[in-house]
Amino acid sequence: MVQHPARRTWSGASIKKLFTTAHYLVTVTGVAALTVLAAMFFNPAFADRVMAHSPFTSEETPETAADQNVTPPPLSNLMNVPQSAAVLVATPAALTAEERALIGTERQQKLVTNWLAKRYHVAGDAANMLVSAAYVTAKDIKLDPLLILAVMAIESSFNPFAESPVGAQGLMQVMSKIHHDKFEDLGGIKAALNPVANIKVGSLILKEYVTRGGSIEAGLKTYVGAAGYENDGGYGAKVMSEYYRLREVAAGKAVSPFVLTASVKAPVAAPKQPSEAPVASNGADIAETDHAKPDSNEKMVSL
Repeated sequence: MVQHPARRTWSGASIKKLFTTAHYLVTVTGVAALTVLAAMFFNPAFADRVMAHSPFTSEETPETAADQNVTPPPLSNLMNVPQSAAVLVATPAALTAEERALIGTERQQKLVTNWLAKRYHVAGDAANMLVSAAYVTAKDIKLDPLLILAVMAIESSFNPFAESPVGAQGLMQVMSKIHHDKFEDLGGIKAALNPVANIKVGSLILKEYVTRGGSIEAGLKTYVGAAGYENDGGYGAKVMSEYYRLREVAAGKAVSPFVLTASVKAPVAAPKQPSEAPVASNGADIAETDHAKPDSNEKMVSL
């Protein structure tokens, strides 16, 4: 009698075990992919190496002059060469005692970094990079770094990819189409979402408006696009409240990172005056056609 080999059957337990194993493999693969994507996001050099070894990367074609003009430089290059903004604003060869007092100490910068990271839920390394960029820019253009950081906080909550319905982009919500000339030496308007480039250009615009308006309040009103309105809807007060909190943090005082900020209301329109020329702003209300360069030797209005 011929004996046939026993047929192997799949029991319910075996099938369940198989699906469980497959589920674990998919989960591990997904976590690994997210880890690699996060590393590529915070480390552009690593991202370039991964792309270079990718089998799906096509051969590079020669770039035209137009493409080279709009390609944003790597973040590392912008951080290593802070003097690139010197084309727009002349920088002094050495800091004076007053400027050193304005910039503060390394300890103060660390206190500010840690507080902002907790308040706006930003990774420590990312917060350190953004705060460092603000301090470097502040030194270049003689503007209080805490004011720059306060504007960044209110404008985007430190989201480098924030974009408003009217086209304001990045950390400082810069209207890149209006201020395209300020991005020329930083890679073109595509660099508007580059955090360091956005901080540089946004700070230059803020400095320009503070100088033009004669006060920080007037500068903030123009920056938010309310120059032609009776008030700024509370925007300036909100920025200054954040600024004063940052000053206390830098001084070593205990400030809760969870304190609430007042909401900004819509600005109230001022009566139109035919003889008065429109004032350019960073917003989309009035298109800017002439950019007056600020005087780099003029000190920021004392707070």
